Amino acid sequence: MKATVTAHARYIVSEIDPRLYGSFIEHLGRAVYTGIYEPGHATADENGMRRDVIDLVRELNVPIVRYPGGNFVSAYNWEDGVGPKENRPVRLDLAWHTSESNEVGLHEFADWCSSVGTEMMMAVNLGSRGLDEARNLLEYTNHPGGSYWSDMRIQNGRTEPFDIKLWCLGNEMDGPWQIGHKTADEYGRLAHETAKAMRAFDKSLELVVCGSSNAKMPTYPSWEATVLDHTYNEVDYISLHMYFDNKAGDTANYLAQSKKLDDYIVSVAGVIDFIKAKKRSSKNVYISFDEWNVWYHSAEPDKKILGGAEGWPFAPPLLEDIYNFEDVLQVGLILNTFIRRSNVVRIACLAQLVNVIAPIMTEPNGAAWRQTTFYPYLFASLYGRGRALDLSVESPTYSASAVGEVPSLDVSAVHDAETGHVAFFIVNRSDAPVAAEFSIEGFGDNAPVIVDHQVMTHSDLRAVNSAANPDNVVPKKGEGARIDGGRLSADFAGYSYQMIRVKV
Repeated sequence: MKATVTAHARYIVSEIDPRLYGSFIEHLGRAVYTGIYEPGHATADENGMRRDVIDLVRELNVPIVRYPGGNFVSAYNWEDGVGPKENRPVRLDLAWHTSESNEVGLHEFADWCSSVGTEMMMAVNLGSRGLDEARNLLEYTNHPGGSYWSDMRIQNGRTEPFDIKLWCLGNEMDGPWQIGHKTADEYGRLAHETAKAMRAFDKSLELVVCGSSNAKMPTYPSWEATVLDHTYNEVDYISLHMYFDNKAGDTANYLAQSKKLDDYIVSVAGVIDFIKAKKRSSKNVYISFDEWNVWYHSAEPDKKILGGAEGWPFAPPLLEDIYNFEDVLQVGLILNTFIRRSNVVRIACLAQLVNVIAPIMTEPNGAAWRQTTFYPYLFASLYGRGRALDLSVESPTYSASAVGEVPSLDVSAVHDAETGHVAFFIVNRSDAPVAAEFSIEGFGDNAPVIVDHQVMTHSDLRAVNSAANPDNVVPKKGEGARIDGGRLSADFAGYSYQMIRVKV
């Protein structure tokens, strides 16, 4: 089978916001405790944070991390996580049926963000709490001093403000599972008034209002229309969430699910445009896809804890999906979709970062290692910054019963004008090899030169990495890609993920 791809310097989707490659840490399972924080670990720094995890997060160059939830935030009292640790209360977390010690809170997490070189995306509780708590938290984090809450921050050891600019107005408020679940009108009014109060403090804040938890919600997409009708002129982004699974063991359908993701984005973009026109507004609202990942491997082991059969355990293993090679292809397809839709999806957060449906896993008092899905996320984060190119792709297709015809070869490309490189991210989601020819046009008179070629393949779609075998599924240097007459040619094995970077 053969495919052709044309990339032209003038055909651009958008300048990519680096926050497209964000992530997420929630007080859930072992994401915090024995994940990023383990004071007794051999690598722990002076703050009790695991240096081995810090090194892996820095390797990924994560621009933002959403915190502290997630479902957790909808019954969270942020005041529990500040002040002397010995005075912090233990709380029962209703979202995940566990106990929370509050040993890690705002100050500790902010210090960790500094150590890994990321910014905080802070979520406020609009479930069990509301406007007052949100504005108090904002004053605590961002006011220099001389007020009640900012002086409390200074008393708690932080003289300078945290200066958090990106805020989520609650989490998944459309979900009946959410503590403080609301109708679209109830939430829209509360979000509007909360946004208005936060903007009264600082007009430069970026605010994210809750959209649908997934495209199967019975309220989708009317939820978006109603919420944006209330909030459009006060917010900057509407959030979307989507998780992917292969419970049926059907690879063809599983790897076609990115078509549903694309439809979801396009539909919500249409709702945004409708409300913009209805409001006669000159401003743009974008999508923050602040939860996405593969999530299904851990569903059965989690049932006892989530159902309450284990009581209220502290930091138990929860949502610890062990990812396989097939999931590499899925994550690559999701990232490609975000790159191609980067004109409307400006922020995205891989959920989550450590232990909980995560690219990084740890053992308590033991090793940290890279899951299989670490690598497509790594390559996109490192080399997917610049201008997303609007490609012309002609590819063979296959039929998936869930969505119809999908291209066998899924391709995105990003031009980094500063380095003069174009990075192509390619997933062959079919089982048959595809030979492809790339025409690279409009970048100047110099012939393109291949500077890097990375390939991920494996004979077993279910192959995984582990602490004992962390390099079972890893990228390898590609062979056989060539440039002749200014055209790039390469062969893409069935079920493969590849990245090719060329100097133009």
